[in-house]
This record gives sequence, structure tokens and C-alpha cells, in this order.
Amino acid sequence: MGLFDNTETAFKLKSDSELERAYFLFKMIQSQPMVRIGTTVTNFALKAHLPVEGLIRSTVFDHFCGGVSEDDCLPNIEKMYKETNVHSVLDYSVEGKETEAQFDDALRMTLKTIDFAKEKESIPYAVFKPTGFGRFALYQKLTEGKELTPEEKVEWDRVVERFHTVCKAAKEKDVPLLIDAEESWMQDAADDLIEELMEIYNQEKVIVFNTLQMYRHDRMDYLRALHQRAHQKGYHIGMKVVRGAYMEKERERANEKGYESPICVDKKATDDNYNEAVRYMMNHKKMAIFAGTHNEESSYLLMDLAKEHNIAPNDKRMWFGQLYGMSDHISFNLSKEGYNVAKYVPFGPVRDVMPYLIRRAEENTSVAGQTSRELSLIKSEKARRKL
Repeated sequence: MGLFDNTETAFKLKSDSELERAYFLFKMIQSQPMVRIGTTVTNFALKAHLPVEGLIRSTVFDHFCGGVSEDDCLPNIEKMYKETNVHSVLDYSVEGKETEAQFDDALRMTLKTIDFAKEKESIPYAVFKPTGFGRFALYQKLTEGKELTPEEKVEWDRVVERFHTVCKAAKEKDVPLLIDAEESWMQDAADDLIEELMEIYNQEKVIVFNTLQMYRHDRMDYLRALHQRAHQKGYHIGMKVVRGAYMEKERERANEKGYESPICVDKKATDDNYNEAVRYMMNHKKMAIFAGTHNEESSYLLMDLAKEHNIAPNDKRMWFGQLYGMSDHISFNLSKEGYNVAKYVPFGPVRDVMPYLIRRAEENTSVAGQTSRELSLIKSEKARRKL
């Protein structure tokens, strides 16, 4: 039996009824048409302000989200930390905002989560999305190398200022900061800005983390080039390494606009790319890795590399991360072995978090084997409990 087959540890925190709910949800996600129907119905109901929030809240929302506000998440977070030593990263998952007031709001929320992280051992990181702090179109224009108008320049300065405000607070309070990656056609602008921030705030150790989406075939080259620049300037690199969450969208756009898709040719190429990034980072001392992965092989690889390089399981430069409500067999079993593990815990008002949840469901359906693995583990645990 492999480490990740221990269902007693994996589902330790789930009551019988929560286990049944998980079984029902993954069963639903497994049948693709059901996801599409569910998505359409939910979107319609939310737009029409039908009273579905209660239903969504008690099923999909409570399984994949910590709560509607950060305080609402705390009982879950504290329980998880106390009983299994698994940490949490509070992720304000409200997407697609476009106004300055909303960006300032996201800034306040991020500063608040930095304070939370400083106070609570259970919360080791703060996180935000670049488009939480500025308009997508602005990043896109910069990525495409187009000249900004004078108004846009002023607007971009405000975006940069928000990033600095958060990084300063993170450095003062000694809370590392994960910055998410988004679509490839806006990412260069975010990468360039985050690189400047690393140079300023990662002099002694890693405070600022960027994110590498390894389903992009150009990311290893990017990491190597960044490493050269960091080496010359003497700062540390922090990376959250993930496979990526916008695959369908990326392929569609490349197809539509007639450019080469940035996505690896197949799942195996993505897996190899991911593992190569993990190996590369573990080979270099001035790097910190947050391995966001639901893949068992990549998790075993990272454990092996840690042993090989004599890196202690609880070394702060190495974290494993999974999404709340998914891959508990990886998170809780790793934590039991003494590794640093954090669950990404999304929160926010139900209707604002729905786009995020729908993306998760679709992503789960598109990764063959992910959902059936979850289901078979839940089945084993149901059998163990004689449910």
C-alpha cells in the first residue's frame, strides 16, 4: 500500500455525512454532461437571483470553499490545523472585477489576510491574483508590447503601487506572499513586475513568490533565464509550481487567433515539464518551492529529492499545496509524515465565488483519472467505515 492509499488519515476530518456528500459531488463531476447542465442551471439561477444560494452553499460551496468571509473560514482552518497539522492559505476567490474601488477592496482584503497570517500559525502564506489589483486589458496591452495612453500609465502606476503596498506589508510582517498566474496573454506584464518585486523584497530570503504554470511549454526556459538574472543580482526566487487552470481557454484562443498554442502537446509532456521544474528548483539553494499539485507521482518525486538533498520535511523552503476539498489523500498523508502542507481555501460571497467553482469542476472533468481516483478512495473509506 502506498502512502497516499491510507484513507483513514485522508478522511479523518470528514463525518459520515460529509463523506457521503463528497461521494455525491465527485460522482456528479465525473459525468461531464451533468457538470455542463449544473453549470448552466447555476449560472442562470444566480443571474435571475433565484434562491439557489442555500442549495449551492450546502453542497458544492461548502465542500470546496472555507466560507463566505475569512472569519467564516476560521473554525475549519483551526480544526484542520489542530487535528492534522495541515495549514491553510486564504484565497479571496472573487474574479473578474474591473473598477478601481474593487481593486482597492482586493488590496484591503489581501492586507487583512497578511495580518491573519502573521497572527495565526495555521496560515503560513497570503495570496492574491494580479487581476485582483488591476484590469486584465492593461496587463494584456503591456504583454503585447503596446504603448499605454497617459491615462493608462497613471492607472498602471496605481496597480504597481498596490503590489508594492502588499509586498512591503508582507516583508514587515514576515509573511510570504503567493502571486497567482493567469492567462498567457497577460502574464508577461505580471512576470516582469513580480521579478522587480523579487529583486527588492527577496534579498535575504523569499517573501515574494510568482507562479509557474507548467502546462506551458515555455516555462522551463523562463525559469532558467530568471535564475540567471537572480544569480547576477543576488536575490532569492520563490515559485509556486502548478500545472495550470486555463487549458481549454488557452487552446481555444490560440486556435481562434492562429498562433501556436502555449500548452504542452499532451498530459505526459506537462507532467515531465512539471517534474523538471521541481528537480531544477530543488537543485538550487536560493529557491523556495510551493508545489501546488494533485499528482501523486510529482509528490513522491519531491519527497525523494528532499531526502537526496538532505532537506528536512519541515524546511520552510519547501511546501506542498492542494485545493480545499480535493486530494485529501495527498495532503493529510504528507502532513502525517511531517511535511509542510497547505490547503488553498477559497472564500467569498457565494455568487462571486461561483465562476471559480465552475472552473474547478470543469478542470476536474478534463483531468482524466483525477475524479475517479477521488471516488475510489471515498468508496474504500465508506467500506472501511461500513457505510
